[in-house]
Amino acid sequence: MPASARAADSGAEDAPWMQVASFASENSAARSKGVRRSGESSAPVDEKSLSRALELPVMDTFASSEPSDGFDEFELRIPDYDLPESDIPLTVNSKVEYFINFFQTNGRSWFSKWLSRSERYIPMMKEVLKKEGLPEDLVYLAMIESGFSTHAHSRASAVGPWQFIAGTGKRYSLRIDPWIDERRDPLKSTVAAAMYLKELYSLFNKDWYLAAAGYNAGENKILRAISMYESRDFWELSRGAYLKRETKDYVPKLLAAAIIAKEPAKYGFADVAYLPPIEFDTVTIPSRTDLEVVAKAIDVPYETIRELNPELKRWCTPPDYPDYSLKIPKGKKAVFLSEYAKIPENERYAERALSFRYRAVKGDTLESIARRFGVRAEEIASLNNLRNARKLKGKVLRVVVGPEARKADTALAPEKAAPEKVDAVARKAEPEKKSPPREVAHYYTVRRGDTLNSVARRFNVSTRIIAAWNNIKGKMTLKPGKRIIVAKYVEKGGKMTPLEKENG
Repeated sequence: MPASARAADSGAEDAPWMQVASFASENSAARSKGVRRSGESSAPVDEKSLSRALELPVMDTFASSEPSDGFDEFELRIPDYDLPESDIPLTVNSKVEYFINFFQTNGRSWFSKWLSRSERYIPMMKEVLKKEGLPEDLVYLAMIESGFSTHAHSRASAVGPWQFIAGTGKRYSLRIDPWIDERRDPLKSTVAAAMYLKELYSLFNKDWYLAAAGYNAGENKILRAISMYESRDFWELSRGAYLKRETKDYVPKLLAAAIIAKEPAKYGFADVAYLPPIEFDTVTIPSRTDLEVVAKAIDVPYETIRELNPELKRWCTPPDYPDYSLKIPKGKKAVFLSEYAKIPENERYAERALSFRYRAVKGDTLESIARRFGVRAEEIASLNNLRNARKLKGKVLRVVVGPEARKADTALAPEKAAPEKVDAVARKAEPEKKSPPREVAHYYTVRRGDTLNSVARRFNVSTRIIAAWNNIKGKMTLKPGKRIIVAKYVEKGGKMTPLEKENG
């Protein structure tokens, strides 16, 4: 997990079994072939204790036992491995051998799942790494981080195949908000990981072991270890007590995973059912486009669209993202463009509402919060009975996002911690005698080139009425991505009648 994001260790970072002896590299000729072996002396090892001490490799799904006391060091013979060709230096020593054995035994079921998912993403990820001038076998970092799962999530709130925490993800231009989490996007997160790894490689004088350790613990942690022990050798740094056990294990796990994954049959994984490589076309669609509409247009299950776009957290594209690049099954682009053009604009958007609770932070304004959720500032102020909109920091605001956001408050069930979907338009409960008539607003997302006049002509309503409904004053320019009311209806006698009065 990148950028010093790991949760606190279980108190075992200084465990005796982690005091590894120094590993000396073999000759430079071996390194030039992508192979590096480490020399070790022989000393007895309590295999049973070592097994109990092992921390399993990916996320928090794998709980580890506390290491037992009773030995200060462990060192095993150098196994006679015929290592595969690789563009990262492959080392075999006792620690790497241990993880090779573990992945073949106790960790076999998990490793089989990782291998099964690997071929779905490895071709695409390798292409990104190659384009960035990086070793393609760095793809196995994603294997030990998440098992190539786009929905992987750790206790430290690291997310996605490359396990970015929010801060590091945003540092590398990944968008993270209530609508989208690009850490889950296998393509965008791989680009971000490549950028980070490239920086680490340069920072640590072109040493991939230190770069990988920095990806796990954070660059500052490794720099302090180098300064403390006056060594730039990962194995030497692993002997000390400063680095956490997780970081000391990280490089051996990476090497073991790469060695097996490159020649799975050789290590007993000949019967893995590999998923086919992910293939897709991209189409550009407007803000808040309903994914079910997209799925129906190309005659595929809704789940297929969600699977291809794991970064989307809701049923639609973000409300403030006017030109969203959506992935659809490969070969379906022409069909989509043809069928989507036939769908009336007012049927392309999600007819649902979501209720959020948002805690305002320093620098937030009603306008900035409204832009984030694709609603009007006045709606937020009214919904939360705000008299002073200047002092927002720390306030928990309720935000309703939907086709009738201003009135959806009365239609929503009591809010929970998580957002709740509501079919706001289909709700037809009879109003009480004393209740005012129910109003429904139809929204339109402004596109590039739209003006008040062009929108008014499109929806056959006067500019004066649209301006009044949306509090547009003077010659205010319409901003692309902004949602505006273009029609209002009132329920009369069980029917929805257009409401054309200026006051809505």
